[in-house]
Amino acid sequence: MDAIIREAARLDPDVTFRASKSHTHYTWAKTFQSRPELYLRPQNLEEIQKIVNLARRCRRRIVVVGCGHSPSDLTCTSSWMVNLDDFSRVVKVDKQKKTLLVQAGIRIRQLNKEANENGLTIPNLGSIDEQSIAGAISTATHGSSLKHGLLSDNVRSLQIVLSNGRAVRCSNEQNQDLFRAGLISLGALGIITEIEYQMTEACNIEWTQTLLPLSDVLNRWETTLWTEREFTRVWWMPYMKRAIVWSAEKTPKPLCPPKYSFYGGPVGFHTYHTLLWVSNYVPWILPSVEWFVFGMQYGFKTGKSTTGVEPLQHGLLMNCLYSQFVNEWALPLEKGPEAIGRLSAWINNEPGSDIPFSANGLYVHCPIEVRVSDTSRNNEPRPFLDNTNANGPTLYLNATLYRAYLNDPPCRDRYYEAFEWLMRDLGGKPHYAKNFMYTSSEQMQSMFGENLTKWAKIRDEADPKGMFLGEWHQRTLGLGKDAKFALSEHEVSRNNARNGGKIWVGEVRESSQSDVRDAFTDTKIDSNVSEASSDYKPISPSASSASSFDMIHGAEAEKSTVFNLEDGEEESGDETDKGQK
Repeated sequence: MDAIIREAARLDPDVTFRASKSHTHYTWAKTFQSRPELYLRPQNLEEIQKIVNLARRCRRRIVVVGCGHSPSDLTCTSSWMVNLDDFSRVVKVDKQKKTLLVQAGIRIRQLNKEANENGLTIPNLGSIDEQSIAGAISTATHGSSLKHGLLSDNVRSLQIVLSNGRAVRCSNEQNQDLFRAGLISLGALGIITEIEYQMTEACNIEWTQTLLPLSDVLNRWETTLWTEREFTRVWWMPYMKRAIVWSAEKTPKPLCPPKYSFYGGPVGFHTYHTLLWVSNYVPWILPSVEWFVFGMQYGFKTGKSTTGVEPLQHGLLMNCLYSQFVNEWALPLEKGPEAIGRLSAWINNEPGSDIPFSANGLYVHCPIEVRVSDTSRNNEPRPFLDNTNANGPTLYLNATLYRAYLNDPPCRDRYYEAFEWLMRDLGGKPHYAKNFMYTSSEQMQSMFGENLTKWAKIRDEADPKGMFLGEWHQRTLGLGKDAKFALSEHEVSRNNARNGGKIWVGEVRESSQSDVRDAFTDTKIDSNVSEASSDYKPISPSASSASSFDMIHGAEAEKSTVFNLEDGEEESGDETDKGQK
């Protein structure tokens, strides 16, 4: 550690290195925890670049985290963890274009607050607004509307700091391949530092939620269910064979909060939590728990409705309640009735599921969330790792399991194995930030095909040594296993934590606590990109240099780079290293 401190003092001494050695990282759901060697909170671009350049010299991996809302080990590391909460300003507001240029650490809640002050708001949201905007777009976050796609569909440009410390801008017009890779980067491309985001005029939405028989939902599936209003989502209760349909439309009406329900507050929250905990020991009570809890909150008879008028940025959100596992998949919308019918048959031990796993003695939690999007109408080039249906609307099925008082439910393994098998059988693809557990990297490669290959190629050129690759990327996508990825991190152990969840421990391939190298042989970033070209041009994998990355930022780098700089944009990089031998 002393060697790292000395190197930090030598490298760009005028740039602050804000590091802590005593941080423990927890996912929001407390499913995983890890102890990074250093926890870093930079406040400006220069500090971010110093972190990257120092990590490269010290042979460390970098993980960027926000709220840690992914319940998987995607954000776990024993190396260096970067949090951008202090890098979260609004840089520019363009009221004419209705865009905001923001630093990547800004949370969606704060982004909407700043946008509202200028009469704007985010066009579509997922269930929460606690994530950073960079984290939300990097994992293919979505809402529920056939008039909207992924949150990343509204990104107009990105700035990314790559593993050589250089800040590069990209968009559909400039460095397009890098842009398409960065829109869903999974944290493996570099550190996203700025995002230009398309907003819409601030407005209210009027919403209605109604308890209906599941048969009514399925009967309306191909007619008005998803198209009657701009936003629609469904919570399906599998044992009662009912569903809550929530739908909303923009409105000029004034705010009108929903009627108060004593059970919809702390009473219902703690009652359901306690009953879920009891069900870990007597799981056969879960059908009765579903009937009681959701009957108390939404009514015991179908047809009951609740309405309200809220600002769009509040009305689209929902309370995620407790620590949870979430396993969500995207599949063609037309597969919905079959998917729900077969899963319902399996959960209820009825014929017709054609799922090759037994459900005997298995009881699951509710509700199962049903949402939609449509990215097929977007004519602009799609993210390489887009998991939506390319040929029409997309359905999302989310099998949530609550960890009552941080205890894992006994049904998880068998339920998720069967659920994932069914989703694959119907041509589905998993949500990256969630807990898919029984799908191999080979199956993922088959699902994404050439797009995954292209993304991996661009990723490898932007980060030749694997500074941003971890165990999750290796296990899930088959990346970073090659010895050339010297800075990639692999899992050493995961052990039970006293407060639930797992303690994750990793190790960088070529790292030790005292290993600091001033220079090392690395892949040289080079290409023949002309000033007029806006495309990312891949380099030959055999291109190499006896110089270290640190030497790339001298005069040679000004003419040798795979990325174009915008007119008037200052070339950013490891300034201290310029001219060093």
